[in-house]
Amino acid sequence: MGEESSKPKSSYTKDTIISKELSEEAATLVDSLFTRVRLDGANFLTQYDAKDSFSELTRGCLKNLYNSMHGGAVGAVAEKVSIACARTVVGKDKELFLGELGMSYISAAPSNAEVRVDGSVIRSGRNLTVVAVEFRLKDSGKLVYTSNATFYHMPVASL
Repeated sequence: MGEESSKPKSSYTKDTIISKELSEEAATLVDSLFTRVRLDGANFLTQYDAKDSFSELTRGCLKNLYNSMHGGAVGAVAEKVSIACARTVVGKDKELFLGELGMSYISAAPSNAEVRVDGSVIRSGRNLTVVAVEFRLKDSGKLVYTSNATFYHMPVASL
């Protein structure tokens, strides 16, 4: 790596080309994202190395440029809530495999709104568990997002 690539982004000159396919504005947005969630420090790696931890990358990006919750972050929250719900009926000795996660974006939740997330097990059998998750605005109760997750139970090895 050259000396210039090890400098922080703020010290780059306007003549520096990061990528011919990536605009300067897009590069600045990506750089600010990673700076905001402190990916450059060792703290990020050690703080979130536990299984099923909810990373600062997801928590730090719950809103996008349109001042509403970002769809990927909504999906990540839906996945975590679905896993927690499925674990209430599936023993810890069985591994779960997320086979399908369907999202419906009904309405946008403003970035400053509080959202209540409710999850429930729809069906649970020997081989699979289906979980439904609803995202509602706390103040009005308006439904903004829904999710359905299907988990397949991995068989316990009998060695």
